Amino acid sequence: MSNDTSLTLGVLGGMGPAATVEFLARLQAYTPAEKDQDHIRVIADINPRAPDHNAPGSQAGGVLAEMAGALQGAGAQVLAMPCNTAHAHADLIQRASGLPLVDMIGLAAEAAARTGAARAGVLGAKGALKLYREYLAARAMGLVALPPEAQEQFMVTLYRIKSGDLGHDVKREMQVHAETLRAAGAEVLIAGCTEVPLVLDDRDVKLELIDPGDLLARRCVGVCLGWEPLPHAPA
Repeated sequence: MSNDTSLTLGVLGGMGPAATVEFLARLQAYTPAEKDQDHIRVIADINPRAPDHNAPGSQAGGVLAEMAGALQGAGAQVLAMPCNTAHAHADLIQRASGLPLVDMIGLAAEAAARTGAARAGVLGAKGALKLYREYLAARAMGLVALPPEAQEQFMVTLYRIKSGDLGHDVKREMQVHAETLRAAGAEVLIAGCTEVPLVLDDRDVKLELIDPGDLLARRCVGVCLGWEPLPHAPA
């Protein structure tokens, strides 16, 4: 096979770097290839200098817009961003680059709806929770979030993962957060931060766990190879 006509994917990464590397690995794994030339061309900006979008008053949007414009200038034809919270800047990113962005939040919300669940528990930062609440509501689903104190502890656990701690204690903490959501009425779980699947998978929880980054990688392969339609470009 030959992918000479495949689209070039631009990746806005670095939020965080480990999650971006995992996304790129899955992108490569899901691409059917018999030789190097069969793979998708990927231009990735792994930029850990982008402001922390979990911090109050973050100015991440402007940096992400610049990254998107640079990716377009380098030859990208469609964009992906393996970070849930940063999708709050999706419109700005698309306007700045003139390129369509594969919507990870939409993919995860649609996957949750397909399970038939009425309520989805989301393990994510506050910004991601806001996005998922809107996307799930559009599909007549409710969102189950951690109680405030547990949410604060979740963020502590999340930053331990960002620091490189993928040990048993961190996994156990994330399992406790997942069980808290299940006990509160969640019928399906969404890993609403791309670091969550670095320590947690379906075998670790009692509900189906939707991994938005995995869905994003699969969709990007389909879009770039022409198997699935290109997302709508910004007007």
